[in-house]
Formats: sequence, C-alpha cells, structure tokens
Amino acid sequence: QVQLVESGGGLVEAGGSLRLSCAASGSIFRITVLGWYRQAPGKQRELVATITRGGNTNYTDSVKGRFTISRDNDWNTVNLQMDSLNPEDTADYYCNAYSYDTNYWGQGTQVTVSS
Repeated sequence: QVQLVESGGGLVEAGGSLRLSCAASGSIFRITVLGWYRQAPGKQRELVATITRGGNTNYTDSVKGRFTISRDNDWNTVNLQMDSLNPEDTADYYCNAYSYDTNYWGQGTQVTVSS
C-alpha cells in the first residue's frame, strides 16, 4: 500500500505561482511513476505531469513551459512548481503513484486562480 498526502494549494491571482507537494509513504519501493492530475468542475480528471524513477518527465501540452515536476532522491516527495498560472488552471489537483498496475491517489488539494 502507498499513502499520498498533498499540500500547497490555495488562491492565487493570474500570473502568480504555487508549489504543490506530495508526501508518499508505505511501500514506496514499489512505485514506478509519480504524477499530478487535476479535475476542474464539470470536467474529467486529466494528467498534468509525471516523473519516472529515471527522471523522465511528461507534461500535458497546456502546462508545458509553465509547470515543473520534481521528486526527491528518496522517492518519497513529488513536487509541482506552477508558474504563470491562469484561470484555466483552476482545479482540484491530485497526487498519483503508479505501482505494478495499481494507481494510488491522494485526497486532493484545491487550486483557484483568479482573473
């Protein structure tokens, strides 16, 4: 089992920045990919960014050049630095850990970007 706890959400003006963090615990050694997803009101959950153990990253097109995903060497924290935020980034953000065909999710943290 893997437990994930997010922090760092909040309210920010357009053009501002926020940094989300996710603390992972439990069977961390089984995790192969860490990532962030988001779900805006009335929309499906979508991938934002992922990072593998080898450090390979992947971003959805709408956040490329604005968001940066990173993780610590112990593989128990994953961060999402979000810059140049716009109102379309408003959503609940969820930390995700993928481990041998199992997805684990955090409880989510809300990000609101005002125009």
